[in-house]
Amino acid sequence: MSFVENFSILKDPRSEINQRHNLLDILFLAGTAVMSGAEGWKDIKDFGEEKLDWLRQYRDFKHGIPADDTIARVISALDSEQFTLCFVNWVNELRSKDGREQIAIDGKTLRRSYTGDRTTALHSITAWSKRNGLILAQMRSNGKANEKASVLEMLDLLELKGAIVTADAMNTEKKIAKKIHDKGGDYVLCVKNNHKKLLNEIKDYFHIMERDHREIWSQNYFEEVDAGHGRIETRTCRQIAISPWVEGYADWQGLQTVIEVTRTREIKEKTGTEVQYYISSLPLEPKQIADAIREHWAVENKAHWVLDVTYKEDDSRVRRDNAAENLALLRRFALNLARLHPQKNSMKGKLKKAMWSDKFRSELLIGQIQGKV
Repeated sequence: MSFVENFSILKDPRSEINQRHNLLDILFLAGTAVMSGAEGWKDIKDFGEEKLDWLRQYRDFKHGIPADDTIARVISALDSEQFTLCFVNWVNELRSKDGREQIAIDGKTLRRSYTGDRTTALHSITAWSKRNGLILAQMRSNGKANEKASVLEMLDLLELKGAIVTADAMNTEKKIAKKIHDKGGDYVLCVKNNHKKLLNEIKDYFHIMERDHREIWSQNYFEEVDAGHGRIETRTCRQIAISPWVEGYADWQGLQTVIEVTRTREIKEKTGTEVQYYISSLPLEPKQIADAIREHWAVENKAHWVLDVTYKEDDSRVRRDNAAENLALLRRFALNLARLHPQKNSMKGKLKKAMWSDKFRSELLIGQIQGKV
């Protein structure tokens, strides 16, 4: 499906008399400008004025490039839920069907996107695909306290059949586990003090299994060691089938196993140990579980790092209406296109090249939208 077909369902927020510049022209301008490193409204306008001939290879731009205030007003007024749906539909076409997909759900606050009250800063939930390296969806959350509701909405949008969904402790909730299970996915969810009773039950269960059923306790584990830069890290993932001994386990839809992950770090002569616990709907396969947990940490750290390094996202002061959310979605649109380009270069390097090379920018765009806009 083309760019136009995916985003044409968006309702133009302007009155008919104010629609001098075509909505899809403005979106195409903003998307390609952000793909070329634009960080704000003036950047988008300046890009358009410099690259108008290139833009007209794909869209009419009958009335030229709109003023930066017009761009800001239109993007800010777009319905963010509709915009997200367009994005999800587009990215679903790009998702590879090879192998089992892991989807990491993670939250991020844009620290400087607040108005007068710092609690109004944009907190968004993002779904990342490990298999494709793609950002699958983004949903706005009214602060961290309301993150769970946004995650449930996001899961409704995503195709989860056969996928492994990972999330941090904030989103370890019965409704979320049920939603994933009902949609044909599996989950690996971290358990911390926000579920203190469950956490203590799991800890005690591992202790009893080690003491009284050591042959079972010792069977299903996977260990890996990483060394480098004067540091040695040993990770042990131990997985045990759930049993009625863990009170309340039946309340978690599809729950099959509990997991204990021990990380020991040796730096010079100092040693530190951290233990975390998880619940999962997956059967006994400790290597698969260990890989999923490790990849969740990696995706979480790498994805945020790319956004911060490439776009200085945490420093963005864009905050008008839906502006922060919609501009954040355009950044993720750009990163997906860059991720899919086969050139061996960093994400930042690809987007920098798109800034000055019309040919490369066209490769990013047309290579993934099948020659049509």
